[in-house]
Amino acid sequence: MKIATYNVEWFSNLFDNDGQLYDDDRWSGRRDVTRAEQTAALGVVFQGLNADGIMVVEGPDSHARRDGVAALEGFAKRFGLRARKAIIGFINETQQEILFLYDPEVLTARHDPLTTGAPRFDESIDMDLDIDAKPDPIRWSKPPLELQVQHIDSGAEFRLIGVHAKSKAPHGARNEAEVMQISIANRRKQLAQCIWLRRRVEQHLEAGDNLIVMGDFNDGPGLDEYEKLFGRSGVEIVLGEGDARPLYDPHARLALSQRIGAMPVTARFRIHREERTLSALLDYVMVSENVRGMGAKWTIMHPFDHPQCFSDKPMCSALLTASDHYPVVLELNV
Repeated sequence: MKIATYNVEWFSNLFDNDGQLYDDDRWSGRRDVTRAEQTAALGVVFQGLNADGIMVVEGPDSHARRDGVAALEGFAKRFGLRARKAIIGFINETQQEILFLYDPEVLTARHDPLTTGAPRFDESIDMDLDIDAKPDPIRWSKPPLELQVQHIDSGAEFRLIGVHAKSKAPHGARNEAEVMQISIANRRKQLAQCIWLRRRVEQHLEAGDNLIVMGDFNDGPGLDEYEKLFGRSGVEIVLGEGDARPLYDPHARLALSQRIGAMPVTARFRIHREERTLSALLDYVMVSENVRGMGAKWTIMHPFDHPQCFSDKPMCSALLTASDHYPVVLELNV
Protein backbone atom coordinates (compact mmCIF):
# COMPACT_ATOMS: atom_id res chain seq x y z
CA MET A 1 0.00 0.00 0.00
CA LYS A 2 1.32 3.40 -0.96
CA ILE A 3 -0.08 6.54 0.63
CA ALA A 4 1.17 10.10 0.76
CA THR A 5 0.53 13.48 2.31
CA TYR A 6 0.81 16.56 0.11
CA ASN A 7 0.16 20.19 0.98
CA VAL A 8 -0.85 21.96 -2.22
CA GLU A 9 -0.46 25.71 -1.85
CA TRP A 10 -3.81 27.40 -2.63
CA PHE A 11 -5.19 24.45 -4.56
CA SER A 12 -8.62 26.06 -4.24
CA ASN A 13 -7.58 29.02 -6.42
CA LEU A 14 -7.37 26.71 -9.44
CA PHE A 15 -11.14 26.00 -9.49
CA ASP A 16 -14.21 28.10 -10.22
CA ASN A 17 -17.41 27.95 -8.15
CA ASP A 18 -18.61 24.96 -10.19
CA GLY A 19 -15.45 22.99 -9.41
CA GLN A 20 -14.05 23.36 -12.92
CA LEU A 21 -10.35 24.05 -13.44
CA TYR A 22 -9.63 27.57 -14.67
CA ASP A 23 -6.49 26.40 -16.52
CA ASP A 24 -5.73 29.89 -17.81
CA ASP A 25 -2.94 32.46 -17.79
CA ARG A 26 -4.15 34.42 -14.76
CA TRP A 27 -2.03 34.26 -11.61
CA SER A 28 -2.56 31.42 -9.15
CA GLY A 29 -1.99 31.79 -5.41
CA ARG A 30 1.67 30.92 -6.01
CA ARG A 31 4.19 33.64 -6.66
CA ASP A 32 4.86 34.16 -10.40
CA VAL A 33 2.95 30.99 -11.34
CA THR A 34 -0.16 31.03 -13.53
CA ARG A 35 -3.15 28.82 -12.88
CA ALA A 36 -2.41 26.80 -16.00
CA GLU A 37 1.22 26.30 -14.97
CA GLN A 38 0.32 25.15 -11.45
CA THR A 39 -2.42 22.86 -12.74
CA ALA A 40 -0.09 21.20 -15.25
CA ALA A 41 2.65 20.83 -12.62
CA LEU A 42 0.24 19.24 -10.15
CA GLY A 43 -0.85 16.80 -12.83
CA VAL A 44 2.76 15.68 -13.27
CA VAL A 45 3.30 15.31 -9.51
CA PHE A 46 0.08 13.37 -8.83
CA GLN A 47 0.70 11.09 -11.80
CA GLY A 48 4.25 10.50 -10.59
CA LEU A 49 3.02 9.70 -7.09
CA ASN A 50 0.73 6.97 -8.43
CA ALA A 51 -0.39 6.43 -4.84
CA ASP A 52 -3.27 4.36 -3.50
CA GLY A 53 -4.24 7.29 -1.29
CA ILE A 54 -3.17 10.92 -0.90
CA MET A 55 -3.99 13.14 2.07
CA VAL A 56 -4.44 16.49 0.34
CA VAL A 57 -3.76 19.41 2.66
CA GLU A 58 -4.95 22.87 1.55
CA GLY A 59 -7.39 21.13 -0.79
CA PRO A 60 -10.18 22.90 -2.72
CA ASP A 61 -12.71 24.47 -0.38
CA SER A 62 -16.25 23.29 0.23
CA HIS A 63 -17.93 26.28 1.87
CA ALA A 64 -20.00 29.03 0.24
CA ARG A 65 -21.73 26.58 -2.11
CA ARG A 66 -18.45 25.11 -3.37
CA ASP A 67 -17.79 21.36 -3.47
CA GLY A 68 -14.19 20.38 -2.77
CA VAL A 69 -14.88 16.68 -3.32
CA ALA A 70 -16.28 17.27 -6.81
CA ALA A 71 -13.41 19.62 -7.66
CA LEU A 72 -10.75 17.14 -6.58
CA GLU A 73 -12.44 14.24 -8.36
CA GLY A 74 -12.64 16.38 -11.50
CA PHE A 75 -8.92 17.09 -11.21
CA ALA A 76 -8.24 13.34 -10.90
CA LYS A 77 -10.33 12.62 -13.99
CA ARG A 78 -8.54 15.33 -15.96
CA PHE A 79 -5.15 13.68 -15.35
CA GLY A 80 -6.29 10.06 -15.42
CA LEU A 81 -5.35 9.31 -11.82
CA ARG A 82 -6.29 5.94 -10.39
CA ALA A 83 -6.68 7.70 -7.02
CA ARG A 84 -9.90 9.26 -8.24
CA LYS A 85 -12.38 9.18 -5.35
CA ALA A 86 -12.30 11.91 -2.70
CA ILE A 87 -13.63 12.11 0.84
CA ILE A 88 -13.85 15.09 3.19
CA GLY A 89 -14.61 15.43 6.89
CA PHE A 90 -15.67 18.55 8.76
CA ILE A 91 -15.79 21.48 6.35
CA ASN A 92 -13.92 24.60 7.46
CA GLU A 93 -14.08 28.25 6.40
CA THR A 94 -10.45 28.86 5.49
CA GLN A 95 -10.55 27.78 1.80
CA GLN A 96 -8.01 25.12 2.79
CA GLU A 97 -9.76 21.78 3.27
CA ILE A 98 -8.27 18.42 4.23
CA LEU A 99 -9.38 15.70 1.80
CA PHE A 100 -8.31 12.14 1.09
CA LEU A 101 -8.04 11.13 -2.57
CA TYR A 102 -7.87 7.37 -3.08
CA ASP A 103 -8.14 4.46 -5.52
CA PRO A 104 -11.54 2.80 -4.84
CA GLU A 105 -10.28 -0.45 -6.35
CA VAL A 106 -7.55 -0.67 -3.68
CA LEU A 107 -9.00 1.07 -0.62
CA THR A 108 -12.30 1.81 1.07
CA ALA A 109 -12.54 4.93 3.22
CA ARG A 110 -15.17 6.49 5.45
CA HIS A 111 -15.19 9.56 7.65
CA ASP A 112 -15.29 8.21 11.20
CA PRO A 113 -14.74 10.89 13.89
CA LEU A 114 -14.54 9.50 17.41
CA THR A 115 -17.01 10.79 19.98
CA THR A 116 -15.42 9.32 23.10
CA GLY A 117 -12.40 10.47 25.10
CA ALA A 118 -11.11 13.77 23.71
CA PRO A 119 -13.71 16.06 22.08
CA ARG A 120 -14.49 15.73 18.39
CA PHE A 121 -12.23 17.89 16.29
CA ASP A 122 -15.09 20.12 15.14
CA GLU A 123 -15.79 20.99 18.78
CA SER A 124 -13.65 22.91 21.29
CA ILE A 125 -11.47 22.03 24.24
CA ASP A 126 -10.48 24.20 27.21
CA MET A 127 -6.79 24.63 28.05
CA ASP A 128 -4.87 27.24 30.03
CA LEU A 129 -2.55 28.67 27.39
CA ASP A 130 -1.11 31.66 29.23
CA ILE A 131 -0.68 30.36 32.82
CA ASP A 132 -3.33 32.70 34.22
CA ALA A 133 -5.26 29.78 35.76
CA LYS A 134 -8.13 30.48 33.39
CA PRO A 135 -8.85 27.94 30.63
CA ASP A 136 -9.05 29.22 27.07
CA PRO A 137 -11.32 27.61 24.46
CA ILE A 138 -9.27 26.01 21.68
CA ARG A 139 -10.70 25.22 18.27
CA TRP A 140 -9.23 23.81 15.08
CA SER A 141 -9.61 26.20 12.16
CA LYS A 142 -9.02 23.11 10.02
CA PRO A 143 -10.42 20.11 11.94
CA PRO A 144 -8.34 16.95 11.40
CA LEU A 145 -9.83 14.35 9.06
CA GLU A 146 -10.42 11.02 10.84
CA LEU A 147 -10.82 8.06 8.51
CA GLN A 148 -11.40 4.35 8.76
CA VAL A 149 -9.53 2.87 5.78
CA GLN A 150 -9.38 -0.74 4.62
CA HIS A 151 -7.08 -2.34 2.07
CA ILE A 152 -9.49 -4.35 -0.09
CA ASP A 153 -7.23 -7.25 -1.10
CA SER A 154 -5.60 -7.90 2.28
CA GLY A 155 -8.43 -6.76 4.50
CA ALA A 156 -5.98 -4.75 6.64
CA GLU A 157 -7.68 -1.87 8.45
CA PHE A 158 -6.13 1.48 9.34
CA ARG A 159 -7.06 4.61 11.22
CA LEU A 160 -5.84 7.68 9.31
CA ILE A 161 -5.80 11.18 10.76
CA GLY A 162 -5.09 14.03 8.33
CA VAL A 163 -3.70 17.14 10.03
CA HIS A 164 -3.14 20.81 9.25
CA ALA A 165 -2.04 22.37 12.54
CA LYS A 166 -2.02 26.05 13.38
CA SER A 167 0.54 28.16 11.55
CA LYS A 168 2.99 30.00 13.79
CA ALA A 169 3.76 32.70 11.20
CA PRO A 170 3.13 36.22 12.59
CA HIS A 171 0.68 37.30 9.90
CA GLY A 172 -0.45 40.90 10.32
CA ALA A 173 2.44 41.97 12.54
CA ARG A 174 3.46 45.61 12.01
CA ASN A 175 6.63 45.69 14.10
CA GLU A 176 9.03 43.43 15.99
CA ALA A 177 7.01 43.61 19.20
CA GLU A 178 3.90 42.39 17.39
CA VAL A 179 5.94 39.68 15.65
CA MET A 180 6.91 38.31 19.05
CA GLN A 181 3.42 38.66 20.52
CA ILE A 182 1.66 36.97 17.60
CA SER A 183 4.32 34.26 17.24
CA ILE A 184 4.06 33.27 20.91
CA ALA A 185 0.24 33.29 20.81
CA ASN A 186 0.22 31.15 17.67
CA ARG A 187 2.71 28.68 19.17
CA ARG A 188 0.51 28.32 22.25
CA LYS A 189 -2.46 27.48 20.03
CA GLN A 190 -0.41 25.10 17.92
CA LEU A 191 0.85 23.24 21.00
CA ALA A 192 -2.68 23.06 22.40
CA GLN A 193 -3.92 21.51 19.15
CA CYS A 194 -1.12 18.96 19.30
CA ILE A 195 -1.94 18.07 22.92
CA TRP A 196 -5.55 17.54 21.85
CA LEU A 197 -4.45 15.42 18.91
CA ARG A 198 -2.13 13.36 21.15
CA ARG A 199 -5.09 12.49 23.38
CA ARG A 200 -6.86 11.04 20.35
CA VAL A 201 -3.66 9.21 19.32
CA GLU A 202 -3.47 7.58 22.75
CA GLN A 203 -7.02 6.28 22.36
CA HIS A 204 -6.06 4.51 19.12
CA LEU A 205 -2.80 3.16 20.54
CA GLU A 206 -4.62 1.83 23.59
CA ALA A 207 -7.05 0.04 21.25
CA GLY A 208 -4.18 -1.45 19.23
CA ASP A 209 -5.27 0.24 15.99
CA ASN A 210 -3.05 0.48 12.92
CA LEU A 211 -2.63 4.25 13.17
CA ILE A 212 -1.22 6.73 10.66
CA VAL A 213 -1.15 10.46 11.47
CA MET A 214 -0.16 12.53 8.45
CA GLY A 215 -0.11 16.10 7.25
CA ASP A 216 1.34 19.56 7.82
CA PHE A 217 2.17 20.31 11.46
CA ASN A 218 3.64 23.77 10.81
CA ASP A 219 6.21 22.78 13.38
CA GLY A 220 9.23 20.66 14.09
CA PRO A 221 12.18 20.40 16.48
CA GLY A 222 14.40 23.46 16.34
CA LEU A 223 12.21 25.30 13.84
CA ASP A 224 12.06 28.66 15.64
CA GLU A 225 13.47 30.54 18.63
CA TYR A 226 10.22 30.37 20.59
CA GLU A 227 10.52 26.62 21.05
CA LYS A 228 12.95 27.22 23.93
CA LEU A 229 10.24 29.21 25.71
CA PHE A 230 7.94 26.19 25.72
CA GLY A 231 10.56 23.44 25.91
CA ARG A 232 9.21 21.24 23.13
CA SER A 233 7.64 21.23 19.69
CA GLY A 234 4.13 20.12 18.77
CA VAL A 235 5.64 17.29 16.76
CA GLU A 236 7.31 15.88 19.87
CA ILE A 237 4.00 16.01 21.72
CA VAL A 238 2.16 14.02 19.04
CA LEU A 239 4.98 11.49 18.68
CA GLY A 240 4.79 10.82 22.42
CA GLU A 241 7.00 11.88 25.30
CA GLY A 242 8.61 10.00 28.17
CA ASP A 243 7.14 6.55 28.74
CA ALA A 244 4.14 7.17 26.45
CA ARG A 245 3.44 4.76 23.61
CA PRO A 246 5.31 6.29 20.66
CA LEU A 247 4.49 7.09 17.08
CA TYR A 248 7.39 6.89 14.63
CA ASP A 249 8.54 9.09 11.77
CA PRO A 250 12.16 8.66 10.63
CA HIS A 251 12.50 12.26 9.50
CA ALA A 252 11.32 13.56 12.86
CA ARG A 253 13.63 11.09 14.61
CA LEU A 254 16.61 12.37 12.61
CA ALA A 255 15.75 16.01 13.31
CA LEU A 256 15.38 15.29 17.03
CA SER A 257 18.67 13.41 17.25
CA GLN A 258 21.01 16.21 16.20
CA ARG A 259 21.43 19.93 16.68
CA ILE A 260 23.77 20.54 13.74
CA GLY A 261 23.88 18.77 10.39
CA ALA A 262 21.78 17.97 7.37
CA MET A 263 18.03 17.82 8.00
CA PRO A 264 15.20 16.36 5.94
CA VAL A 265 13.14 19.05 4.18
CA THR A 266 9.50 18.99 3.05
CA ALA A 267 8.82 22.67 2.37
CA ARG A 268 10.51 25.67 0.82
CA PHE A 269 8.97 29.14 1.03
CA ARG A 270 9.83 32.82 1.04
CA ILE A 271 10.16 34.89 4.20
CA HIS A 272 9.11 38.18 2.64
CA ARG A 273 10.06 40.49 5.51
CA GLU A 274 13.56 39.00 5.55
CA GLU A 275 13.88 38.64 1.76
CA ARG A 276 15.07 35.05 1.93
CA THR A 277 13.90 31.52 1.33
CA LEU A 278 13.45 29.04 4.20
CA SER A 279 13.60 25.26 3.87
CA ALA A 280 11.93 23.34 6.68
CA LEU A 281 10.60 19.98 7.84
CA LEU A 282 6.86 20.60 8.29
CA ASP A 283 5.14 17.52 6.85
CA TYR A 284 5.11 14.15 8.57
CA VAL A 285 3.74 10.63 8.30
CA MET A 286 3.73 9.25 11.86
CA VAL A 287 2.84 5.60 12.42
CA SER A 288 2.16 3.24 15.30
CA GLU A 289 4.62 0.42 15.95
CA ASN A 290 2.34 -2.18 14.35
CA VAL A 291 2.27 -0.14 11.12
CA ARG A 292 6.03 0.38 11.25
CA GLY A 293 6.33 -3.41 11.38
CA MET A 294 4.70 -3.69 7.95
CA GLY A 295 8.01 -2.93 6.24
CA ALA A 296 7.32 0.80 6.36
CA LYS A 297 9.39 2.90 3.96
CA TRP A 298 9.30 6.72 3.87
CA THR A 299 10.24 8.98 0.95
CA ILE A 300 10.22 12.77 0.62
CA MET A 301 9.75 13.70 -3.03
CA HIS A 302 12.23 16.55 -2.83
CA PRO A 303 13.26 17.98 -6.23
CA PHE A 304 16.94 18.19 -5.29
CA ASP A 305 17.51 15.79 -2.38
CA HIS A 306 15.76 12.73 -3.86
CA PRO A 307 17.92 11.33 -6.69
CA GLN A 308 15.05 10.03 -8.83
CA CYS A 309 13.16 13.32 -8.60
CA PHE A 310 16.30 15.29 -9.43
CA SER A 311 17.18 13.12 -12.43
CA ASP A 312 13.62 13.33 -13.77
CA LYS A 313 13.74 16.93 -15.03
CA PRO A 314 9.98 17.28 -15.77
CA MET A 315 9.19 16.00 -12.26
CA CYS A 316 11.86 18.20 -10.66
CA SER A 317 10.42 21.28 -12.38
CA ALA A 318 6.83 20.28 -11.57
CA LEU A 319 7.58 19.87 -7.85
CA LEU A 320 9.00 23.39 -7.72
CA THR A 321 6.04 24.87 -9.61
CA ALA A 322 3.18 22.92 -8.04
CA SER A 323 3.50 23.91 -4.36
CA ASP A 324 5.77 25.21 -1.62
CA HIS A 325 5.58 21.74 -0.01
CA TYR A 326 6.72 18.36 -1.31
CA PRO A 327 4.87 15.03 -0.95
CA VAL A 328 5.86 12.61 1.80
CA VAL A 329 5.23 8.99 0.78
CA LEU A 330 4.74 5.90 2.95
CA GLU A 331 4.91 2.38 1.48
CA LEU A 332 3.69 -0.67 3.42
CA ASN A 333 3.58 -4.40 2.87
CA VAL A 334 -0.01 -5.37 3.65
